Amino acid sequence: MSDSTAEIVICGAGIAGVAAAYHLAVKQGMRNVVLVEPGAPLALTSDKSTEAYRNWWPGPGDAMVAFMNRSIDLLEEIARATDNRIQLNRRGYLYATADSARAALLRQAAEEAAALGAGPLRIHGQNDERETMNDEKMALAHRSSFTVHRSEYVPAPAHGFENQPDGADLLLDPVLIRAHFPYVAENTVALLHARRCGWFSAQQLGMYLLEQAREHGVRLMRGQVTGVDTSGGQVRSVQIAHDGATSTIVTPRFVNAAGPMQRAVGQMLGVDIPVFAERHIKIAFNDHLHVLPRDAPMVIGTDDIQLPWDDDERAALEEDDDTRWMLERLPAGVHCRPEGHGESTSLLLLWNYHLDPVAPTFPIAVADHEPELALRGMATIIPGLARYIDRAPKPYIDGGYYVKTRENRPLIGPLPIAGAYIAGALSGYGLMAACAAGELLAAHVCGQALPHYAPAFLLARYKDQEYKKLLENWGDEGQL
Repeated sequence: MSDSTAEIVICGAGIAGVAAAYHLAVKQGMRNVVLVEPGAPLALTSDKSTEAYRNWWPGPGDAMVAFMNRSIDLLEEIARATDNRIQLNRRGYLYATADSARAALLRQAAEEAAALGAGPLRIHGQNDERETMNDEKMALAHRSSFTVHRSEYVPAPAHGFENQPDGADLLLDPVLIRAHFPYVAENTVALLHARRCGWFSAQQLGMYLLEQAREHGVRLMRGQVTGVDTSGGQVRSVQIAHDGATSTIVTPRFVNAAGPMQRAVGQMLGVDIPVFAERHIKIAFNDHLHVLPRDAPMVIGTDDIQLPWDDDERAALEEDDDTRWMLERLPAGVHCRPEGHGESTSLLLLWNYHLDPVAPTFPIAVADHEPELALRGMATIIPGLARYIDRAPKPYIDGGYYVKTRENRPLIGPLPIAGAYIAGALSGYGLMAACAAGELLAAHVCGQALPHYAPAFLLARYKDQEYKKLLENWGDEGQL
């Protein structure tokens, strides 16, 4: 029995699906858009992130930088149009290292990011002579009209985003580091402050997009997509189960925006979606000692970490096969930022040291040791946090899944079934990318002109022989 019709059905009302609905209905004027979600919208994994954004992405090519720059442009447009309802700031990402060799790699990354369009590099310190650039980097700089700028370091404001520098500042002078960031470890030799970065309210962004979409006729339907009729190689209808009943929506178009379930939804279409899931945990606790200033940027460790343990702790960990790994060097990437406004003293901590693929399950499992390990790891970069190790306030813990491709680039565009599309593989950057992802998906659906980065995110890229060769030596995938 056919209960209704739609111009398009979007499976999933997380941030990817909601942004797609917004751009289709509000920006492209499509009528009769249906969003299908079994639970509350924006609640499965979209509300589990750090709510951060950045245009700081590695190559190859400039696709990710251009894509994120466009998404940040759209975030800023929404902030201006709503009196900054989404609480967008530009505090930046602060990458820290205690390793002089790593400092050179930070400079190299910043030079590459500048060449890809993230903005110029400004170097502050004693070891900033241009001749330290190798011939390859000099050639890259020449081809891209990229220059290294040196000027007075300008701190980021706590609030707002207008009239701020882009690019990055590399701080090498220890006096300058201590003056502006006295809370980092004394052995810190370099800080790289990426500037077109910050965070915003995911809840407010999601609700704004959803409210606007619904005002323009988008219908939110509670239910589980259980099947898609693709007879004759064309999307024809979608089956939805809810409260023991099944309904059918006749439609020529279907979008897989199912987040952690996007691979299973792809199987309904007979299309293999080449993604896997990683489990990621977010920890929040009360920084009542005010170790991290409330106006601090996101602070990120770039060095591998050997956690400090006393002799008794080491002996206990060594005895147990399940804990011995905690004595090993653990990967870089631990990061934190202040959370909340006004009198809030909340601090967010994340450190994803186990990145094995997993099958998504809900609620997500959290091991007892995870808050302490994240705190110990962050304390190697911000030593004042060590005061909490034996007396940490009870943390709030949640988490979700990064659903990603092997090179950590999204899948946005048509699938090999007429009328079928995907907005997925948004990994850990779904919120920051949502606006540009929704815009790009809508352009594909409506036959609009596509930006130059669009081919980089097509499923069809995996059939390209040159791209397959590129995958074998991809390098940094840009994940935090």
